[in-house]
Amino acid sequence: MASRNRTNALVVPQATSALEQLKYEVAQELGIQIPQDGYYGNMATRDTGAIGGHITRRLVQIAEQTMAGYNR
Repeated sequence: MASRNRTNALVVPQATSALEQLKYEVAQELGIQIPQDGYYGNMATRDTGAIGGHITRRLVQIAEQTMAGYNR
């Protein structure tokens, strides 16, 4: 079995709880129930993809707003 090299490690490990909270906020907005046991194997790929896509969209929006603030 090949070893896995994880490339999605957080640059700022302290951001873990903020990203977790963002995941639950986005899922609630989309009306998607996240399993309490943390096992996503029974969720539809479309649902998990929608959550990830909306998180990415929101993070890009936050970064754009932050960058716009620096240019003033």
